[in-house]
Amino acid sequence: MVLDYLVLGAGASKLNLGDALATLVIFAVLMLLLKKFAWGPLMGIMQQREELVASEIEAAEKARKETHQLLEEQKSLLKEARTEAQAIIEGAKKQGDAQRDEIISAARAEANRLKDSAVREIETEKEKAILAVREEVVSLSVLAASKVLGKEISEEDNSALIKETIAKAGEAK
Repeated sequence: MVLDYLVLGAGASKLNLGDALATLVIFAVLMLLLKKFAWGPLMGIMQQREELVASEIEAAEKARKETHQLLEEQKSLLKEARTEAQAIIEGAKKQGDAQRDEIISAARAEANRLKDSAVREIETEKEKAILAVREEVVSLSVLAASKVLGKEISEEDNSALIKETIAKAGEAK
């Protein structure tokens, strides 16, 4: 019933075949015109838009992959730099330890050389002092003997001679 109302119109009770055919032809022409002038360009624009979005997605994916690759390269370079820095630090520590040991060894050798030199010098001076004391003792002995031989000594003279010899030995030093 509603269909009859729409097709026949509000007051008509019979179906008008000419009007229906004219409406159908006008509708078909309208559809063809829409397809040619509206639907075709609209679909072309939609196709272009789809291609643009696809190319942007592809470019973004490519950029993401390149960024990821660059990030991995940077990480590997940073790791390599850290390894090299650690190796340099270790090398510097070893070199510092070697130099420290070398300096300590050289200082000990120099100290031992100075000590040996001082010991030799002390021994030389000691021998010179012993020779000087011996010469002094000999000279004092000769002096004492000459005094003893020059006169006969009593107990008191002997005591005085010893005191005099000790006093002369003290002055010689």
